[in-house]
Amino acid sequence: MSYAVDPEPSARRGVATAWPAGERFGIAAAPSGLALVQDVLNTRPSPRKGFVDLLSTVGSAQRWAAAAMAEWAEAEGHRRRRVQLRTADVDELRQLREQLAALVRTEDEPVLPALSGLTLTAGTTTDGRLDLEPTGSGWQLVGGAVLLEIHRAGRLDEWRRLKTCRSSACPIAFYDRSRNNSRVWHDVTVCGNIANLRASRARRRRVV
Repeated sequence: MSYAVDPEPSARRGVATAWPAGERFGIAAAPSGLALVQDVLNTRPSPRKGFVDLLSTVGSAQRWAAAAMAEWAEAEGHRRRRVQLRTADVDELRQLREQLAALVRTEDEPVLPALSGLTLTAGTTTDGRLDLEPTGSGWQLVGGAVLLEIHRAGRLDEWRRLKTCRSSACPIAFYDRSRNNSRVWHDVTVCGNIANLRASRARRRRVV
């Protein structure tokens, strides 16, 4: 079985990203605000690449959240707000990340499990359009923005293209831009080749 290759698999091929977690991996950002959800997933550690968990301490989580939320506000035209995290906020963000990881691995509708404190406030723009903004403080601002973008991605039929690499050793979340949405590796030349090599060795051992 063959899998399509994303025409824009990484920043190494000319697609830069300003999202702090994804930038570590040189991975192309998902479209619009869905990139925030992708970036939450990409805060996970990658021992193979030498990258630590960006949500392991309050300090590293604070730096990530400030940069990611500023990028989201700029990209989507939302009001820029200061995110101040405490230890309890970081614990909540890690929980949110695990729920997102489980969610993208399923084919179910993108419905995030109910989490205490995730709320949105509705208003109208100057031209009369409905405008939603996350409310609360700390992790709630990040979680509210994530909730907003999940619902938006579902309406635009983009959610199904946000995936995590099939390799068990690779934590990278990517956006599948292939025509038939068939990618399973974040980079077929890396994780795909490793998996194919292992499968080939396993077949040879069975023959012997």
